[in-house]
Amino acid sequence: MTGIEEPSSTPTSRVITHVIFDLDGLLLNTEIFYTQILMEYAARFGKEFTWELKQQQMGRKEHESAQLAIDYLGLPITAEEYCRHVREELTRLLPTSQFLPGAVKLVSHLHRHGIPLAIATGSDSFTFKKKTMNHGDFLLMFTHWVLSGDDPMVRSGKPAPDIFLVCNDRFKDPPKPENVLVFEDALNGVTAGVAAGMPVVAVPDERANWEDFRHAAVILKSLLDFKPEDFGLPPYDHHSHH
Repeated sequence: MTGIEEPSSTPTSRVITHVIFDLDGLLLNTEIFYTQILMEYAARFGKEFTWELKQQQMGRKEHESAQLAIDYLGLPITAEEYCRHVREELTRLLPTSQFLPGAVKLVSHLHRHGIPLAIATGSDSFTFKKKTMNHGDFLLMFTHWVLSGDDPMVRSGKPAPDIFLVCNDRFKDPPKPENVLVFEDALNGVTAGVAAGMPVVAVPDERANWEDFRHAAVILKSLLDFKPEDFGLPPYDHHSHH
């Protein structure tokens, strides 16, 4: 069991040089749109979209997520029909997505201090474009993003570690996984980050059971609660309150 840190070690014993962020439900509030669309869609068939199902879907590839819901709820439709419906609705809603509390503050702080940043998301190019179309300046702070939805190098979506390993390889000088801090809101994402050998900061949905997230290095209520110095990153200046 080499390379696995004992729980007793403090976060500060790690040297973090690079940071990878999930997108949905962590930086942008897009998860609420998926929930809204799927609750209405399930109700159409007399079914109820539950938190248990949502938690299983989060971070997965589109088609996999669709099949999961169809099997779980017993919906009389194909994965193609499901995806088409969800896409139509998302096209309308995603461009209105807002930042979650602390997202802009944290990303701009790390970017200002020269920490290489990337995004690793289950999105594909289509939904990613829609989500970020009004946030172009924000995207410029990241060196790259990996979209497991249509990136041929990412064989399996989260909870598999593929996306984080691929994302890591695309940094200019790829660091060791233990020097990369991952930010995630979903259990599938935390599992994927841990499997990639990276310390993970979890910011779970309020409905999530924190006990499930015990493999994360730290669990926070909001990105606003993150203390960069706990991971050897430059602390916030006292006057940066936005």
